[in-house]
Amino acid sequence: MLRENYPYYLANRAVYANRDLAVLDKYTGDEATRVALADEAAIDQAIAAAVRAARPLRELKAYQRQAVLQHCARRFSERAEELAESLCVEAGKPIKDSQGEVGRLIDTFRIAAEESVRLTGEVLPLDISERARDYTGMWKRVPIGPCSFISPFNFPLNLAAHKIAPALAVGCPFVLKPASLTPIGALTIGEVLSECDLPEGAFSILPCRRDGARLFTTDPRLRLLSFTGSPAVGWELKAQAGQKKVVLELGGNAACIVDESADLEDAVGRIVAGAFYQSGQSCISVQRILVHERLYDDVRARLIAATRALRSGDPKDPATFIGPMISEAEAERLAGWIAEAERAGARLLCGGGRQGAMLEATLLEGVPRGSTLREEEAFGPVALLSRFATFSQALEEVNDSQFGLQAGVFTRDIYHAQRAWDVLEVGGVVIGDVPSWRVDHMPYGGVKNSGLGREGIRWAMEDMTEIRLMVLRTPPGM
Repeated sequence: MLRENYPYYLANRAVYANRDLAVLDKYTGDEATRVALADEAAIDQAIAAAVRAARPLRELKAYQRQAVLQHCARRFSERAEELAESLCVEAGKPIKDSQGEVGRLIDTFRIAAEESVRLTGEVLPLDISERARDYTGMWKRVPIGPCSFISPFNFPLNLAAHKIAPALAVGCPFVLKPASLTPIGALTIGEVLSECDLPEGAFSILPCRRDGARLFTTDPRLRLLSFTGSPAVGWELKAQAGQKKVVLELGGNAACIVDESADLEDAVGRIVAGAFYQSGQSCISVQRILVHERLYDDVRARLIAATRALRSGDPKDPATFIGPMISEAEAERLAGWIAEAERAGARLLCGGGRQGAMLEATLLEGVPRGSTLREEEAFGPVALLSRFATFSQALEEVNDSQFGLQAGVFTRDIYHAQRAWDVLEVGGVVIGDVPSWRVDHMPYGGVKNSGLGREGIRWAMEDMTEIRLMVLRTPPGM
């Protein structure tokens, strides 16, 4: 269980500077622990330390970086039960989902360990014309330098890992701001990293207030900003970031198509899981369900029955599927969106009730275009049903969104699958499953208002490195 208080990590070292940040048990609302809160002076020191660490970290050999990542994966495995229990408390995530996230944390560091020794380049022939006959080129990737990371509350372990692990794999020092609502996971990663023989300043993990986090974005000593969170915040940070590279993994209102050829029992089971796991608090949670008109009544009845059967309650109970949202304010916000949709003519099929931070799994149909629930990211346990007549109409409806992260398509028609891949304006198309599916080494990210760049270890490593070219001239007569 959680300890009484936690430090932040400044230049690899635990600092018990204060006990200013209270972390709540998201189910009971009680104070679970306290965390040291960093001020701007500490953040400035961390950035300066990262700058000093850039060269010694860059000079670590690949096998040394791999050993650090392997140590982390091993220690996370040893502490898996502790990590899952703390995640269950600080995020309100059902214990089975918490255990799953710990497994993904271990996978992410294991994959990064494998990729750390595969950072390759190319020999590039330059003799494409007479003037370049004596020239050869070759390029390699080198670390970009000190990085700034800002991670969200919904996957406190694995989304922090998707920034930390690739940085260590390529040799970039970093400063990380975890979400203030859920800092314990990132701080536990810091505790494990502090066991490693890394150059001083290689990492700092600093919970801080949003209004005190200016340097994470604006400081020119930082060469890359990687942010995961809301679109409103992400795009504003990009505008403030100056000349540094920016990677944004933002929101979505993911759609899932149930084509006429789909296996309904399989599709319904997967859609219910994709819409309501961890209370829908995922940027690729199923929010829009598009069903072929010939299947619509059957699918609707199945979805209602399956949704009503979900068990809500204490996330520490292994039988619980839906726990609390991250805060009562967030649950109240989404309940308001549901009520607004009903006033606009939507029909509530099931759910909709709220008690504190607990919001029932909710299905609606007939949500009109322009409704907040149709246009924005719900980020909670709500899904909307609509019907379509032709597959082309379904694709158009999926694309009728400001977001484009992932989409799911249940179809057995290979031509429809290919057409979806060609036409859908998203970062990833998942055939035969929900858009909520992800494995940690695939390229993951969105288009439009869903972000810039890609996560997934190899692709994050590319963002955290720069290409350095060498041209070699052979003198005449050699």
